Amino acid sequence: MQPPSRRAFLTLGLLTLTACTGGHGSDPTAPGGDRRRPDPDEPVRLRAVAATDTLLAGYDALLPQAPQLQPLRAEVAQHRAALQPTTTTATTPTTAPTAPPPTLAALAALERQTAQSRLADLGAASPQLARLLASVSAAGVRHAVALGDTAPSPAPTATPTAPGETATPFQDALSAEHAAIYGYGVVGARLPDDQQRTDARTALAAHQSRRDAWQRLLAATGATPAAAAAGYQLPFPVTDAPAATRLAAHLETRLTTVYADLVAAVPAPHRTAAADALRECALRAHHWGAAPTAFPGLPDTSTPTPAPTP
Repeated sequence: MQPPSRRAFLTLGLLTLTACTGGHGSDPTAPGGDRRRPDPDEPVRLRAVAATDTLLAGYDALLPQAPQLQPLRAEVAQHRAALQPTTTTATTPTTAPTAPPPTLAALAALERQTAQSRLADLGAASPQLARLLASVSAAGVRHAVALGDTAPSPAPTATPTAPGETATPFQDALSAEHAAIYGYGVVGARLPDDQQRTDARTALAAHQSRRDAWQRLLAATGATPAAAAAGYQLPFPVTDAPAATRLAAHLETRLTTVYADLVAAVPAPHRTAAADALRECALRAHHWGAAPTAFPGLPDTSTPTPAPTP
């Protein structure tokens, strides 16, 4: 294995994102002209849309008394549009079969339950739909937290031994964790000795644990885990506490992209572990002040993608 270079880049966005195309479409060459190919993702999409309709009904019931929920409701509507089946006529929102949640606490619990249900379908989805479901699930947990949910996050899913063909995606995730661990060393050194520094230590420990998990997984397959570089180039100068918190948000945001890609790149048995990592990074990014997004880890098509640092 080639030894790591002395300097590597901390900009974790160097991994190329694959655009989420959503599915097949009409086949104009088929007999009959406008016949559509069956979409194997359609059952998963329909279940996801039905669950989203229940969430929308809950938000709509509470909006008159809590208009501050509108931004979260708008994100849920974006989720519905993205999850809509691509080979059938667009479905209209349906009335939830049960009464809408009457309280913020009930809506928060529903957001968390729905987020968990997205993960239950990861194995039945195509790689790109699994990536979308994992992202939407991470957003749903963030919504639950914003609504006041304090339930502990589920324990990380045990990662099964990876077959050899998945080694490269996990090596990429391991390399990203090495960079994040280095970055958190810088973050902790620039924060005051208060709750923020404690939070940075907790985040560092979480990334060290995830690094160790990927190393064990790779070693179990006979692969040599990627080693950390001696140093990493920071995306901007970090000389004070505000810059340190921006760096922490940057690290976690970049890792959401890494883990969204990992969900799509590995076989079904490994997707839940990758989605767990995506959720954790999305929550930490939000904690450090990253701008909220409806689709953690997925590209924002509203802004141009910056070119990688040479």
